[in-house]
This record gives sequence, C-alpha cells and structure tokens, in this order.
Amino acid sequence: MTATVSTAGAGTAPGPERTKAKRRSGGGLGRYILVRAVLIIPTIFILVTVVFFLMRSTGDPITAALGGKLPPAQLAQRVHEAGYDRPIIVQYFEYLGQLLRGDFGTTFTDNQPVTQVLLTYGAATLELAFYALIVAFIVGIPLGLVAAYFRDKAQDASLRVFAILCYATPVFFVGLVLKLVFSIWLGWLPVSGRASTGSELEMQTLENKTGIYLIDAFQTGDPAVVGDVLLHAILPAVALGLLTAGIFLRLVRTNVIGTLSTDYVDAARSRGVTESRLLRKHAYRPALIPIITVIGLQIALLLGGAVLTETTFEWKGLGFQLVHYLQARDFVAVQGMVVLLAVIVTLTNFVVDVIAALIDPRVRY
Repeated sequence: MTATVSTAGAGTAPGPERTKAKRRSGGGLGRYILVRAVLIIPTIFILVTVVFFLMRSTGDPITAALGGKLPPAQLAQRVHEAGYDRPIIVQYFEYLGQLLRGDFGTTFTDNQPVTQVLLTYGAATLELAFYALIVAFIVGIPLGLVAAYFRDKAQDASLRVFAILCYATPVFFVGLVLKLVFSIWLGWLPVSGRASTGSELEMQTLENKTGIYLIDAFQTGDPAVVGDVLLHAILPAVALGLLTAGIFLRLVRTNVIGTLSTDYVDAARSRGVTESRLLRKHAYRPALIPIITVIGLQIALLLGGAVLTETTFEWKGLGFQLVHYLQARDFVAVQGMVVLLAVIVTLTNFVVDVIAALIDPRVRY
C-alpha cells in the first residue's frame, strides 16, 4: 500500500513541476521584454541630453549660423528673442518639454519645422537602409555558407579577405569606385539621385505620396517608373550593403563551422549524411541566430554609413540633409536629426532583442 502511494505520488509530482517551469519560462520572457522596454526611456533620455549639451558647447545656434552675417546689435536681439541668452539648464528643460510635445524646433536656414524635414527625408534614408540590408543578406549569408563548406581552403581564404575588405573599406570610396565602373565606364546605371526627373514628376502627381519611391512608383502603375527607381537604388544599396555583408559573412562562417563540429552533426555524419545536406539542414538555421542578434547594431552602422552614401550618390535623405545643415551650422536641424536617428536605433535594438529572446530562450536569463 505504501509503495503504491509512493509510486502515485512520484507519478503526479512532475505535473505541477512542469507547470511551474512553464510559468517561470513565460515569466522570464515577460520580465525580459518589460526590462528592455523600460530601458528605452533612460537610453533615449541620455542620448538626447548628450546631443543637446554637445551642440550647445560651441555656443548658441543663432550665433553659430548667422555670426558675421548680421550686425552685433541685431544678432544680440535675435539671440535674446530666441531665448538663447538664458541659462543653459533652463534651455535644456525647455527643450525636453518641446520634445515631449513632439516639437523639434524650426530650422534657421530654410525656416521649416524640423518634424517636416524628418518626415520628408527620413523615408528616403529608411528606404536606402532597407535596400542595403537586402544586399547584406543576399551577399553575406550565402558566401558565409560557402566559406564554411570550404573551410581552410583557397575559397575560404578568398572570401575572408573579401569580408575584411567589405567592412574595412570606407563606404564613400566604394561608392566612387562603383560610380566610376558602372556609371562612367560601362554606362549601365545612373550616376546619382533617387530617380530621373521624369519619374519624379510622375510620382509628384500622386495624392497619397509616401516618400518611399519604390512604393510611390508602384502606385503610378508605370513599369518604367518602377524600373527607373530600382536602377537608381542599385549602386547606393550595394555600396552601403557590402559594409554589413562582410560582417554577416564572418558571423555565418564562424557559427556554421561551430555547428558542424557538434555531437548531433557528427552523429548524422556517421549515418552517411553528405556534407552539403548537413550544411543545408543542420547548420544553416543555428547560424542565423547571431545574425538576428546583431541586426540592431548593424542598423546603427547602416544609418551612420547612409550619411556618406547619400552624399556620394546625392540620395536626398537624412544623411544628405544632415551634411547640408552642418555646413550651414544649423544646429537645431542637426540636433533633431541626430535625436531621431538615436531613437530609431534604440527602438530597433529593442525589437531585435525581443526577436532573439523568442528564438533563443537562453537570451532571456
């Protein structure tokens, strides 16, 4: 009788334990997401604060933009009217209040609301970053698999050198070389811009313009416009995408090699499974997890590289305008753009962290 009770108890015990384990697992994910979400606020606050005081370290924006162009008395009056002669801490808290209301200020050079500038040119930068990320995936992941398959052979060595060149070569230099070869010498692709003049005029007639040229081109219903937009996007996307493709190549190669040396792969190999099948079926997916975890960092790298890429190809996005406002010393516009880019990077990292936690439970703890 006692044995029966013991056995029954032993048989029923794992049920509640498994339930508790599941609760702990779900709680771990929920707690992880909550912590990451809460950390967004101080991260953005620190970034905004750093940007504000760095911009103010060289003086007030009006003097920086108009100094030497106006008489001293008129300049002092403009500074007073804008409130830049007040204590810096007062200006700081006023700026925080404006940000909470969604007010990024007004540019000095062209008297536009900074929010309008961000909406107008931000779509172009996001479109370029999207194209570049596609190039990085198409180039980096397959070549990483090839490098792992031919480990320590000539193909592997060549691809590793290629990866180093991709992320070590300045993006503007890559852009200039691509323009020289494919636009000047071969004449295959446009030199600069997001679309030809005719295509832009046709897209301007749309009622619901998004600012993302590919979507707007599809809205026109004209295949020629779609093709023109894609042709203009090839060189900038390749120049910026190769920067990240080299990193993806190295990550995939390293992780595939590590996966191919695990016990379960050795067991499959002993059963006669070919190396190519092992690569496709067993090593491919685990190698993609590190790619997902570093996408957030790569978005920051892409947005940073977009400044030089947009300037090289005259791609009128945030990077192109940022250089323009820096040259004009329009600190209000620069400050708004930098804050927006910081917010995009922070939110992207949050989304990537959540995706990584869903894929790999070990990340949650």
